[in-house]
Amino acid sequence: MISIISAIGKNNEIGRNNWLLWDLPADMKHFRETTKGKTVIMGQKTFESLGRSPTGEPIGKPLPNRRNIVATLDKSFNPSGVEISSDIHKTIKEFKQNSEEVFVIGGAQIYALTIADADKLYITHVDGVFPDADAFFPKIDPQIWKKIKSEKHEKDSKNQYDLEFAEYVRKN
Repeated sequence: MISIISAIGKNNEIGRNNWLLWDLPADMKHFRETTKGKTVIMGQKTFESLGRSPTGEPIGKPLPNRRNIVATLDKSFNPSGVEISSDIHKTIKEFKQNSEEVFVIGGAQIYALTIADADKLYITHVDGVFPDADAFFPKIDPQIWKKIKSEKHEKDSKNQYDLEFAEYVRKN
């Protein structure tokens, strides 16, 4: 089963300059709990944004307790701790044939390439508008997707926006 997980703003915003638009510990916890022990598929830019050096620079670090697959066309890209996919469609097709839940975790281009093959969406709706965003999640078409779960999380001292953790399944 192919699932997609993302946090999105009111206008489907997900990022700017390869960074998230927000710091939301509740969403990070939700992401960790949902994907722990699973296979995650991401694009090279998303992988490169993971982990931080002592100076705060991204260093490209595999997510712990997960099988990490990075989709890239860069033949010289070969970090340790990850598997490489040079054909995202072939990789998705291989996983779609078994019952394991596999998560696509970004970024925008990878979401756009895989949403047609997804069976389920885990979306954190962030109650905010981010006009400086340069990366967007594809439109969640209500003709295709049915919301089956919704859990509200009100903003607090650690989370500056109201959140909704939603799950969608593909309609027949």
